[in-house]
Amino acid sequence: MNHPWKTTVFHGFLNYSLSQAWFPSDAEIWNPPTWFLSALSFVNFTLPTMILPQVAALSKDGLRKLILGLGALSIVQKVSYSQAWQFYCRGEYICRTSSPHLWNTTRFHPFWALVEVTMGIAAARDVMLDTPEERGSRWKVHPVLLYVAAHASVALRITKFNLNDALIRSTLFVPLYLKFLQAMHRDCLSSSPTLMTRCFGSSLMTRLGALAFPMFIMHGPIGQLLYKKAVANRVFGRVMPMQFFPVYLGIVILASHVVNEGFVKNKKVQRLSAWLSQFLADRTTGMLRDLGDQVPSMNQKALSFEGVVASKVGK
Repeated sequence: MNHPWKTTVFHGFLNYSLSQAWFPSDAEIWNPPTWFLSALSFVNFTLPTMILPQVAALSKDGLRKLILGLGALSIVQKVSYSQAWQFYCRGEYICRTSSPHLWNTTRFHPFWALVEVTMGIAAARDVMLDTPEERGSRWKVHPVLLYVAAHASVALRITKFNLNDALIRSTLFVPLYLKFLQAMHRDCLSSSPTLMTRCFGSSLMTRLGALAFPMFIMHGPIGQLLYKKAVANRVFGRVMPMQFFPVYLGIVILASHVVNEGFVKNKKVQRLSAWLSQFLADRTTGMLRDLGDQVPSMNQKALSFEGVVASKVGK
């Protein structure tokens, strides 16, 4: 698609500043999977500054109420989307909308990503606050059942009820998967983990899990190079055939391994990430502290800031 240079510059700014998720008409520019990086960047900036300290200060009852409240908020938005979605949908699982803007706002928006990530943090914190008696009881429902139920809920997409992905995700998949993760977390801490927990904790599954996010990012540009007509025809003279797909998958896995080993595991990158997180926390109300630590009030921080300024001026 030919764009004027101003549009190209704007798209470049959105892509390299990871801010495209805030613009529903431009959420899938260039490398579409980076929309999640855009939303995740907002989440990572927000967590140490406003979310983690408040979640850490909640009791188990407060954490469960937070999960329910955020879940209800997410469902309301998905119902709102679904009500409008029905006007454009052709029905059942072949649904296509005439405009992607409402869908992009629903699935791409950084705020809704923050809501779901906070629900996961609250669920993990709930397990961390288990009493010794609760740790001894392990789980009420076997993790396998929760895992199967969560993924089986996606099958509602092809039923006569004409449910969409967003509604199924918020009402069924996310709550069930949170319960599954909590059950797995508790099972990991037990003296005799189940076979499923041991399988997911194996070295093979750990290595595959480490490749998941790099594969999510890398499959887009590699796929465009090999399968997008405008690019593949110019580079290779043709679009790669379906028989080439296993080779494409192998290329993605290899590239993801290089990215994981060379960037994700890079010590400089990890130190920079940790420093930035602490830098944000130290200059906001978030101090990454636990229940036993006292977070300074805003007045105390203001006084200390004024003291620093005064000392600088005095010098």
